[in-house]
Amino acid sequence: MDSSSVFREPSYRRFWMARICSTMSFQMFGVAIGWQVYALTHSTFALGMVGLVQFTPMLLLMLVVGHVADRFNRKTIISICQVVECSTAALLAVSSYFHWLHPVGIFCAVAAVGACRAFETPSTQAMVPGLVEESKVPAAIAWSSSANQSATIVGPALGGLLYALGAHIPYALCACLYATASILSSGIRPRRRAEAKPAATASSIFSGIHYIRARKNILGAISLDLFVVLLGGATALLPAYARDILHTGPWGLGLLRLSPAIGALSTSIFLARHPIRSRAGHRMFTAVIVFGLATIGFALSRSVLLSMAILCVLGAADVVSVVVRSSLVQLETPDAMRGRVSAVNALFIGTSNQLGEFESGVTASWFGIVPATIIGGVGSILIALCWMRLFPGLRTLERLSGPPATEQEEQSSVA
Repeated sequence: MDSSSVFREPSYRRFWMARICSTMSFQMFGVAIGWQVYALTHSTFALGMVGLVQFTPMLLLMLVVGHVADRFNRKTIISICQVVECSTAALLAVSSYFHWLHPVGIFCAVAAVGACRAFETPSTQAMVPGLVEESKVPAAIAWSSSANQSATIVGPALGGLLYALGAHIPYALCACLYATASILSSGIRPRRRAEAKPAATASSIFSGIHYIRARKNILGAISLDLFVVLLGGATALLPAYARDILHTGPWGLGLLRLSPAIGALSTSIFLARHPIRSRAGHRMFTAVIVFGLATIGFALSRSVLLSMAILCVLGAADVVSVVVRSSLVQLETPDAMRGRVSAVNALFIGTSNQLGEFESGVTASWFGIVPATIIGGVGSILIALCWMRLFPGLRTLERLSGPPATEQEEQSSVA
């Protein structure tokens, strides 16, 4: 089957383009925020605080956002979130232009975007299976990942170049891209009619957590991602590496930020055309170990070009884990529960990314930038080896698909 046939679905095309616009904007936002905070504070701890401030709303809203994604129109949720993100970026552009911006104001803006993404992420993840035939879901997820990585390539480089002309310029472009994404999202029409939404109960609110606990492969996959990226989050320290280790400017930071995405994009396109059909678990664990080794190599590099090459390998390894985990979660979860399960999954992702940035900033302030990164890489490898023993079923997993339980069956098993 031609994996590119997912683009014959008009709604999937809109979804794919909206994701490019939204992700590109978020990546530009991240580069501008990181450089601006470090320029104002010269503190790796402040860089870590950016991740913590973005993660906190996701933690506080986890149970709420999952039920919202399952009870209300997912495309409407996504569109509203993108409007708020557009407004936040526009406010930052104006504040930067008139030199009104203070680190506290930046943290408030980051918290607002974090809250929006807390609602947007599970709705986005849960929407994909409803846009294409079930047999095309792995390819749709891989192409969705390629959209994400394409935007991650363009966004950081463009953000770094535009920041050199003034901090307000990348923020203004972010606002335009978020507005475009909102318009595209509002035009999405799922292939299948949504199921009737049951009334919210205490049991149903926590059912996403119960479902993941009952599915050991899902629990192992997302917890592996949680701890590996939490420990190996070298990208959080890229502003410090660019300025203090590699002695480059905003353009160099943009190049470093896009390098992991280059490796991830090429790998995600390959996986979209050649889906993983066997030894999925083994391939995922191998990729995680490569991720750890690449993190150590990046810490030891003193060349911009070598660092970029190593980050490409890191991104390629990371996307294998993303595709395996996302396919496993979506294909083994009934549609009526995808929002709640995706919310828990998004919390794990947010923990590993945003809280990982905080952890990286703290350890760098304690031990130094390079030792902290090496410790993270070694820790990632050790976590992978431990998880191979703790979750043998995940290690020997052959295929990504499996028959999902219905919500009623899951609630019965929990009861």
